[in-house]
Amino acid sequence: MTHHIAATSRRQQGISLIESLVAVVVTALGILGILGVQMRTLTDTSTTVRRAQAIRLIEDLGERMKTNPNALANINVYLTTFSDTPAPGSCATGCNNSQLALYDMQVWKKAIRDNIPTGKAAIFIPPAEGGVPAGQGRQLGVMVAWRENERDTSSAYKDDIDATKVRASDGSLSAGATLACPANHICHLQYLPVSGRCAPYTPGASTTTYYCPGA
Repeated sequence: MTHHIAATSRRQQGISLIESLVAVVVTALGILGILGVQMRTLTDTSTTVRRAQAIRLIEDLGERMKTNPNALANINVYLTTFSDTPAPGSCATGCNNSQLALYDMQVWKKAIRDNIPTGKAAIFIPPAEGGVPAGQGRQLGVMVAWRENERDTSSAYKDDIDATKVRASDGSLSAGATLACPANHICHLQYLPVSGRCAPYTPGASTTTYYCPGA
């Protein structure tokens, strides 16, 4: 009888050990699942924060253009590439309209680098402005890029979060700009209207002049 009781006790202890191991494994899997969800949430939050920063900085560039009465006359001065990292000059002693446009662009690009980790930006002539006579464009494309940190690196997912893509009525995506988002980056694209008191005017085939109301 004693032998039978001892054997039964050992079997119960063995079962208890297996149950404990199963509980540990299930708990570990649950913790890993929770960590995965948290990491995904943090990644999505990071992307949202970066995009919000990009939008705010693009709006700042638009405000800078509005304060320059000749921004439209100097629209090409704002053009810049992703690889261009100019050091801001100074307008402490005064700048003419062209110098002010260049200064604003340089200060803005530095703000991109300072406020968005690994951030960079390009300003370009939009495709819709391609057929507009030289000097008569009214709009600029602004693309801000930052290093992607997405866990999902599939093309379908990256296309879904790429703000430079245009979605057709059938759900298909196509490029929304002639400028492509740099590899391994996420981009935000906006178009800015460029205003100015002095508007370019090209009568016939003559050279471009600028009409300034009130001048």
